[in-house]
Amino acid sequence: MKLSDIKGLGPKTLDSLKNININSVDDLVNYYPYRHDIIILNDIKEAEDKQNVIIECIVDSVPLTRRFRANMSSLTFRAVSNRKMIAVVIFNRAFLKTHLRPGSIITVIGKYDKVKNTVVASDIKFEKIESGSIESIYHLTSGLTSKQLKKYINEVLPDYDSFIDYVPEYLNQKYNFLNKKDAVNKIHNPKNEDDVKSALIKLKYEELFEFMFKINYMKEINKKKNEGYVRSVDLESVNDFIRGLPFELTKDQNKAINDIYEDMTSNKRMNRMLEGDVGSGKTIVSIVASYINYLASHQTALMAPTEVLAYQHYENIKSILSNTKMRVSLLVGSMKKKEKDEVVKSLQDGKIDLIIGTHALLSENVVFKDLRLVITDEQHRFGVNQRANLKSKGILPDILYMSATPIPRTFALTIYGDMDISYIKTKPKGRKDIKTIIKSPKEIVSVYEMMKEEIDKGHQVYIVSPIIEESEVVDLTTVNEIKRNIELYFKGKVKSAIMHGKLSKSDKDKIMEDFKNNKTNILISTTVIEVGIDVKNATLMVIYDAEMFGLATLHQLRGRVGRNEFDSTCVLIGSEENERLKVLTESNDGFYITEKDYEMRGEGDLFGVKQSGDMEFKVADLHKDMKILLQAKVDSKEFLDNNIKNHFENYKEYAKIIEEISNLD
Repeated sequence: MKLSDIKGLGPKTLDSLKNININSVDDLVNYYPYRHDIIILNDIKEAEDKQNVIIECIVDSVPLTRRFRANMSSLTFRAVSNRKMIAVVIFNRAFLKTHLRPGSIITVIGKYDKVKNTVVASDIKFEKIESGSIESIYHLTSGLTSKQLKKYINEVLPDYDSFIDYVPEYLNQKYNFLNKKDAVNKIHNPKNEDDVKSALIKLKYEELFEFMFKINYMKEINKKKNEGYVRSVDLESVNDFIRGLPFELTKDQNKAINDIYEDMTSNKRMNRMLEGDVGSGKTIVSIVASYINYLASHQTALMAPTEVLAYQHYENIKSILSNTKMRVSLLVGSMKKKEKDEVVKSLQDGKIDLIIGTHALLSENVVFKDLRLVITDEQHRFGVNQRANLKSKGILPDILYMSATPIPRTFALTIYGDMDISYIKTKPKGRKDIKTIIKSPKEIVSVYEMMKEEIDKGHQVYIVSPIIEESEVVDLTTVNEIKRNIELYFKGKVKSAIMHGKLSKSDKDKIMEDFKNNKTNILISTTVIEVGIDVKNATLMVIYDAEMFGLATLHQLRGRVGRNEFDSTCVLIGSEENERLKVLTESNDGFYITEKDYEMRGEGDLFGVKQSGDMEFKVADLHKDMKILLQAKVDSKEFLDNNIKNHFENYKEYAKIIEEISNLD
């Protein structure tokens, strides 16, 4: 059966389903709700002011629509709930007007304003809902309602029988799990809380079992392929290079370099994660690694997630290596074809020792003469396929992953259990902690005064906003609005510039170059500056609508200042009552902040945003479900050990997974 065979599902809806990665009936059935709401009906007569309510109503009047501002409208009507007349208003849902006929029974979900006797509705359902019933809530996209999605799922479920259960039967019996068919049916259509719990425990375990099976199998592969290339490199030559640096390395940096030197001069293939907080100095460690590789006459590739970061790495690394004979080059997508072709030829001829680039390094025409070290920066931003693609361009190259996203040790050892991990926690000498304060939007003038003080000292300022242009849905401060206000306040006496992801490569380069050279006092930006931007003269970071960002992102943004010996400050524009923002005022420790983020954020992937890489789960949560993860780790290892010799003859689905993993590596 195809999606297009489902009754009432047309081309437009097919496109909407594709937007949430539903391309087949299998995808549809396995598109699980992200939460379940227990519907408890309220009595409007007992409702408090500003209380969130779910009430059953009878429509009493024909709705009135009103338009205000571009693409903003309201729909207002009278309704009777438990013999009390109220007003109901809902925004941007004018299309509901034809369905709201006087006398019809509806369920209104919203916030009650007791003074105005009005419910501001967030949703209206056109059916009678039983108190105590459970509603499955799905992630949606424009052009698709929850009711539609549920209808399509339930259209398919009764006759669908292509379930693949990744939990071996002996484990299903051991833990008394539901079978896969029952679990999927109950996750979509639970009758009670027990249904939700029994479905979730099975589906979470299955997801984590499959994930840990892959991790454990990767370890098996690495055992067999663990013979690395032995480099004969004099340690004193490495130390001479380190002594020649214009700064002193920290204890943690020296320990990480020692770990890397031991790996690279042994017959063990290096597979190391370099974990370091914002501004801890991971880049210099990777430069020393590339220098060790150069002393052994081999090539290194460093892959960064963005062109801005790749260019910055290129400039910094070229400067640091200027007193050596190492040949450093750059390869990014926006370069002219002629430039790219020259770099590609030089790589193939062995005339480049260190190549720094973005995904452009993965192109088929990029061939190395002797690639023996692969470094990936912000490694979680690359998927397994991308990292494997770069690895395949060398002869069993050593691998160094860098990440500024702090991962608590328990998580790291479980998830990246096939890697060695080096931690850099101490900051470089002279770096001070960044003072973080919260200011309400009403105090913005005092924030402008702080900007003026820093600019008068010859320092520079970052300002970050979540959005570029005015949104019809959310009322947030835009970068354009901020620029207008800055120009009004400073009366044209300071120079400001706007930076965002939609700008062309040349425009971004010009803006960043001017800011680095202190030709621009204030850089107003979206989160495009989150990773790696290094302007040592910047001492003040101002983040508008700070509640809109995850803690990890706020910590990364804050790390753009404090990269010098000056006192630096981060100002969060938001509510002083916000618990998440308070965490940042308490600590500069990324590991502590990440732990607090896990506790507060609830459902979500490990890095705060959905990635195209390894960490995306449908129902499991690595923080909340750590006990399940640890048990799945033990069980999957046992299952792997018992079946690896007979090639999973009784488990064809696992033979298929192994084939996929083997092809990657």
